[in-house]
Amino acid sequence: MTIVLALIALLAVASLAWRLSSRRHALPCPSWLRWMVELDNPFAVSNKAAFIVAQLQIHPGMKVLDAGCGPGRVTLPLARAVGDTGQVLAVDLQPAMLEQVVAKAKAQGLENVRTLAAALGQGQLPAGQYDRAVMAAVLGEIPDRAAALADLFQSLRPGGLLAVAELVFDPHFQRRSTVERLAHDAGFAPHSFHGHAAAYLLVLQRPPTP
Repeated sequence: MTIVLALIALLAVASLAWRLSSRRHALPCPSWLRWMVELDNPFAVSNKAAFIVAQLQIHPGMKVLDAGCGPGRVTLPLARAVGDTGQVLAVDLQPAMLEQVVAKAKAQGLENVRTLAAALGQGQLPAGQYDRAVMAAVLGEIPDRAAALADLFQSLRPGGLLAVAELVFDPHFQRRSTVERLAHDAGFAPHSFHGHAAAYLLVLQRPPTP
């Protein structure tokens, strides 16, 4: 019990420090704090990696984009879901995060994970290649959120789905209304919603070609 309380206290202090630092700048989670985002939050079912993967209706052979992948909390479950015939592209601004993804994928025998060091919202994503995309607690870290969602819209094939996960404990938490407005402006249509105001998963769709 003492160890658990100590870990909770450490998490609270680290989260507070990150939140205070983020008041002046849109800071991505630094790689030395990756342990904060490597584990599923037990109080937010809609943000758990397995739940996110399930709501995206992923099939073997699909190509999936994990935008702002961090240390790979969702990347690796995605890779297992698409199977050997599929592929996951893990995108992050920080090379140190991508190194963690590569190391963990290798340790788990996953050969279908690729990485790309890129900033979202700068037109660096491959266009029209992905069936699914994920942004888990990432959107608020991006200076130009509208451009980031436009990038993701262009990266998806017609009919493709984007899952946006948000959690109020994140210092860059985005309200549902904000995400829906930005998504609508980018061309997305609503698909499904899971959770509640403080912790939710919003699934959006690039409309199918008429």
